[in-house]
Amino acid sequence: MGWIELTATIFGVLCVWLIIRQSIWCWPAGLVQVTLFVYIFYEARLYSDMILHIIYIFLQLYGWYHWLYGGHARTSLPITTLSGYARAAWIGLGVLGMMALGATMHTFTNAALPYADAFTTVVSLIAQWLLARKKLENWYFWIAVDVVAIGVYFSRELYFTTGLYTLFLGMAIAGFFAWRRSWQTTAADQVVVTA
Repeated sequence: MGWIELTATIFGVLCVWLIIRQSIWCWPAGLVQVTLFVYIFYEARLYSDMILHIIYIFLQLYGWYHWLYGGHARTSLPITTLSGYARAAWIGLGVLGMMALGATMHTFTNAALPYADAFTTVVSLIAQWLLARKKLENWYFWIAVDVVAIGVYFSRELYFTTGLYTLFLGMAIAGFFAWRRSWQTTAADQVVVTA
């Protein structure tokens, strides 16, 4: 893919770095990245990933808006967490979605790795939705996606993208800890204020 893959990689790293810092500028950087990856995945015949990145374009716009105005009284959105039930529901939805999309891609396309590709697609959508809603658990889903994606992209000889997702894995782990500290600080501040 050459320069297109390299450019998408650079914007991907920038996007995740900005997400870790909770910067609203993560959304326009992500918009550039996902738009370029639509073309990259089409050329690599990773159709689930291509569809995912088309959806990401809309989720980038939603996340951008929601982070700005999704908080109380249309203020910026704070980090929150999911209930145990919600976590289990998202995991169950991920498994069912992966099986359905994987079977569809296996049956009706010449997809290279239909189930692994479907896993990264479905779980990425869940992670992206939780990110747009600023849920701490988005990082767990991104970590799972990154682990599988590293193998998928390496097998398809997308070496820049493999390197990107290896970096994303480290950044997702760092992002989880950074967001957890921020969430704990905010929760502690609210306890002090209400006490």
